[in-house]
Amino acid sequence: MPKVKFTSALKRFFPTLGEMQIQGSTVNEALQNINKSHPGILSYLVEENGALRKHVNIFVKGELIQDRLTLNDPINDQDELVIFQALSGG
Repeated sequence: MPKVKFTSALKRFFPTLGEMQIQGSTVNEALQNINKSHPGILSYLVEENGALRKHVNIFVKGELIQDRLTLNDPINDQDELVIFQALSGG
C-alpha cells in the first residue's frame, strides 16, 4: 500500500494524523480513504468540485502531481505521497 505523510500544519486540525499506509490506485482514491479514517480532512484538501485547493500540494515519489482537477494521478503500492498545506498570513 502507498505510504502517506503529512506536514504539521494539517496535524493542528487533525491531531491523530500521522504517517500511514492507505489503499488506492489514484491520488483521489487515497484521499477518499484517508477521509474515512480522518473525517473532514478532505474539505481541507479539495474544493467542492473535487479539485485540489490552491494552498495544498501533493507530491508522489518526490514529484508534484500533474492532475490538480480530478486527482487521477496513478499511484502504486511502493509510492510515497507527501501532502503539504501551505501557510499564509501577514
